[in-house]
Amino acid sequence: MTAPEHLPDEQPFSLKDRHALVTGGASGIGEATVKELVRAGAFVWIADLNVTAAEALAESVGSARALHLDVTNSESIAAAAAHLQRLDILVNNAGIGHVGSIETTEPADFDRLITVNVRGVYLVTRGFLPLLLAAGETGTVGTIVNIASVAGQVGIKQRFAYCTTKGAVIAMTRQLAVEYPKTLRVNAVCPGTVETPFVEGYLEKFHKHNKEEVRAELRARQPIGRLGQPNEVASMVRYLSSDEAAFVTGSLFNIDGGWTAA
Repeated sequence: MTAPEHLPDEQPFSLKDRHALVTGGASGIGEATVKELVRAGAFVWIADLNVTAAEALAESVGSARALHLDVTNSESIAAAAAHLQRLDILVNNAGIGHVGSIETTEPADFDRLITVNVRGVYLVTRGFLPLLLAAGETGTVGTIVNIASVAGQVGIKQRFAYCTTKGAVIAMTRQLAVEYPKTLRVNAVCPGTVETPFVEGYLEKFHKHNKEEVRAELRARQPIGRLGQPNEVASMVRYLSSDEAAFVTGSLFNIDGGWTAA
């Protein structure tokens, strides 16, 4: 890897002519990431189980296409990969959450989180790895950005399974960076609590009777005093995917309002 050189009129953090794929790209952080990567000049595959939402997003942003993808299914991943001729950037964003201590987390729930949040990242990365490695032949080092969480770095009450899976994503990020130091750049973004449909669904399911009280608690545990915004995470993904980050690999980037610093 060599330091990037830019033409005087080239915008910073440009992804012009890059091809990207975002899992879980039809909503939340995934949707914001799709929009930001397109804004940076990339062509983006919006990979999601909800193809209708992915198609609507693709139509609204322009330089994108919807792609049906089940991150837990090898055949689905292989079928999706067959549609691509090139891939420079992979964003492993798809994931699910769960509330419960080790005592209240049933084996089926634990297995489900492992399947989606850990095995899904493994399967998707493995499935698209040949394309990412081939990006080097075009002069662009393949880039992987994993959406992990502060939950992989600190203990959070009632998040036994979720903390476990996000810790695994962080470990995979570091291992891949060491395994492919010259042919891939692999980093992880670790958000705190971000204002997304994911969080709204959690509040509706587990705290319907005291939603605003819990929302205030979620804000308070981040010293900055508010929830994060999806576009703030997307901006970091853009940076990590760009040539300006050419010397960055195997790193974690917290976007958590000071949570892990407190």
